[in-house]
Amino acid sequence: MLFVLVVWASPLQAKTLLVLGDSLSAAYGLPAEQGWVSLLEQELKQRKLVDRVVNASISGETSSGGLQRLPRLLADYRPDLVVLELGANDGLRGTPLQVMEQNLRQMVELSRQSGADVMLIGIRIPPNYGPQYTQRFYSIYPELAHAYDVALVPFLLERVALKPQLMQADGLHPTAAAQPILLQTVWPYLYPLLQPAEF
Repeated sequence: MLFVLVVWASPLQAKTLLVLGDSLSAAYGLPAEQGWVSLLEQELKQRKLVDRVVNASISGETSSGGLQRLPRLLADYRPDLVVLELGANDGLRGTPLQVMEQNLRQMVELSRQSGADVMLIGIRIPPNYGPQYTQRFYSIYPELAHAYDVALVPFLLERVALKPQLMQADGLHPTAAAQPILLQTVWPYLYPLLQPAEF
């Protein structure tokens, strides 16, 4: 009698992706379904790469607020991947950069300890905050990505920030037309993290 043992390495294994961000990921000024995170969810589910996308982004959120909320989110949703898009409001409020950096560092560590992979999304702040502050602000993201060996989207608004027709009247938040472009900016960095392991 011949017994055959079949071991499945299924790409359809349920995965949960958690996005923890601010207004840029919370579709500020737009219907939620038009935001880049909702567009991402549609794309990932269509490709059967995730089971669910949890968008825990809140307009006005800071790195301190995200750090306070993260442990509960990790416990409630047990994500396989955490996407951190925070820091813009810290910069706009002139928060000491060592505080922001430490908060982001702790969020990466907490996510890792929970068993999740991490991706950072970088942001820039307007130059009127002075070159020393703005340059140091932006450098935090690649430094953390390198230190923890995590994926990094260098600048979420790279392809829209200098195009007034793609920004809302406040000059800070992208329009509905910009949301697919934000997804295109994130996608090359995110997609490899969701591929099934090869055996």
